[in-house]
Amino acid sequence: MSVVSIEQMGQVLWRLPPRQQQQLQEELADHLADRGGGRREQGRDGGPQRRAPQHCYGPDIYHLLRTRRGGKEQHGFIDLEMLPPELGITILSYLNATDLCLAGCVWQDLGNDEYLWQGLCKSTWGHCSIYNRRLPAGFSYRRLYLQLDEGSLTFNANPQEGISYFMSKGILVDHPTELAKFIFYTRRLNWKMLRIYLDERRDVLDELVTLHNFSNQFLPNALRDFFRHIHAPEERGEYLETLITKFSHRFCACNPGLVRELGLSPDAVYVLCYSLILLSIDLTSPHVKNKMSKREFIRNTRRAAHNVSDDFVGHLYDNIYLIGHVAA
Repeated sequence: MSVVSIEQMGQVLWRLPPRQQQQLQEELADHLADRGGGRREQGRDGGPQRRAPQHCYGPDIYHLLRTRRGGKEQHGFIDLEMLPPELGITILSYLNATDLCLAGCVWQDLGNDEYLWQGLCKSTWGHCSIYNRRLPAGFSYRRLYLQLDEGSLTFNANPQEGISYFMSKGILVDHPTELAKFIFYTRRLNWKMLRIYLDERRDVLDELVTLHNFSNQFLPNALRDFFRHIHAPEERGEYLETLITKFSHRFCACNPGLVRELGLSPDAVYVLCYSLILLSIDLTSPHVKNKMSKREFIRNTRRAAHNVSDDFVGHLYDNIYLIGHVAA
């Protein structure tokens, strides 16, 4: 990634709260007016009249730094070391490991900042077993970042080899809970490879399901959240049935009050989930010309789930009709 694109990214990402935006806009306008030698407008009482703030997104970081440096024109790109640490981490989190090493050559002090690399590691890989250990002398979060990046690339090619790599480097412990947390809080794993791995490691899948909290969530929204972390298979089969079964038990465990109020059970939720998936396909597929009506959905669902009210099933239909597929 070029240095110019990093500068542009910083300008796009840097946004301030509205009140602070107005204050900095006024400060910038006053400073530029003083530099330009222009006269400030006077109010009716003879005093200086404050300029009305312009309606814009606020000053970007480039103009802000120019103002605080005394208005000197700066050539080249902005030094990330002068930005707040949170902004620096946000900008650098968009780079891959190779670009980060190149950026570390440009901003040498920044490239050797262990706190920055620690933030980059934990913002991308939210949980690793090594985070909770006593770190040895000479430990480097920069080296850990490169190892995490290498392991993720390996996982996306071969899941078993990727997990073995993490274990060989001491990053992960071979325990279902630790592996499930790593998967749940990581943004770099390919969902197709992840589906293959979870199909083989059902013990990790069990722990991954328990990390979801579906309390006070409407059933279709909870199902979308579930499939956002654990992607549904493309074809109906034993693995999909396993996922829906685990989801149904977890949903009922997270919503005991709703279960009592509506008379739901894991079996009833299982039936409703399948109905929602079939309805999603029916309403979103361009190959289905005669879409299922709300009355037809209620009638078909009530045949399988007798204890569920018509109103509740109708709300399920409305959710899919308005929001879309539950497993897209």
